[in-house]
Amino acid sequence: MGRLRLWTYDAAMSMDPATSNPELYKVIFENERVRVLEYLDKPGQSTTPHLHPDSAMYTLSSFKRRLISSGREVDVEIGAGSVRWLDAQEHAGLNIGDTETHVIFVELKEPSASHDVDAGSTPLGPSSP
Repeated sequence: MGRLRLWTYDAAMSMDPATSNPELYKVIFENERVRVLEYLDKPGQSTTPHLHPDSAMYTLSSFKRRLISSGREVDVEIGAGSVRWLDAQEHAGLNIGDTETHVIFVELKEPSASHDVDAGSTPLGPSSP
């Protein structure tokens, strides 16, 4: 599997979801240290491949999604009001449930101490509670 090099926030945002999927992602706050995105989709909607830096995720709705990256697929089901950590990753997503996905992401602009992310071993999707 290839490696993603996450040297800077700018490099990590070359596949910015707010640019690649503007109908689904909206920037609701940004400063020099963080960016906050709102994500909202409907059942059956999908995203194009995009990249998230290290992020905290807060779910405003319960949802079921399929995340796809580097030949891997993971189905994720999370209840409303959950807070999860999302390691930096590239993926595409598909709403496979029967409800909207409504999520707030707080993206960190400073990369973690480890700048290399192995696309094959990085957990796909959010962490478990």
